[in-house]
Amino acid sequence: MSNEDVVVIAVDGPAGSGKSSVSKQVARRLGYGYLDTGAVYRSLAWHALDRGVDTSDAASVVDAMGDFDGSISLDPDSYWVRVGENDVTDAIRESRVTDAVSGVARVPVVRHAVNARFRELVAESGRPGVVVEGRDITTVVAPDAPVRVLLTAAPEVRAARRSAETHGQDAASVADALHRRDASDSTVVDFMSAAPGVEVVDSSDLDFEQTVAAVLAVTERMREAQNAR
Repeated sequence: MSNEDVVVIAVDGPAGSGKSSVSKQVARRLGYGYLDTGAVYRSLAWHALDRGVDTSDAASVVDAMGDFDGSISLDPDSYWVRVGENDVTDAIRESRVTDAVSGVARVPVVRHAVNARFRELVAESGRPGVVVEGRDITTVVAPDAPVRVLLTAAPEVRAARRSAETHGQDAASVADALHRRDASDSTVVDFMSAAPGVEVVDSSDLDFEQTVAAVLAVTERMREAQNAR
């Protein structure tokens, strides 16, 4: 995936597992860049909705990519997402985008193009390493990364965490949305099972700092094992 001078820490996992917040903090601790791959798909979904595109229609989604001009910061301390001149950092978290993003992400042509862009962003990051997080990072985007982690948690824990982050929705609605998102995305990628060589970090019984520490410990162990070869 990457320029051989850039260390990649690949973090997979389902929604609500803490991938984004934990990956961002790990990047800060290591002085690495941070790439939220889901935000790129969300920005494309926002763009499609802004154009009035039916995101359930694959051909229309592919057509919307033609004039998509998206960019994203890899700085964990100055994080932003833009589409053209529009700062969509907050807008891509709206429920309408969340509902549309699976339709965009499951289109093979889109995934191929976006995955290629992820690799370019890592290679051009100017950082010693990049923490790349998303749904199929350890298996498709960066299968050769020296550090690959599956960050997961029990469904009820993930739903509770997502509910705490979401305003205007009750816990039952959030849990239902999470279940539907998992079901939809699982038709495209397997983000619930660890591939060979991928370390599992289950954060069900861990708080935020403990989860960050666990991922850092896995990173150190896997890097040491690689260097020892």
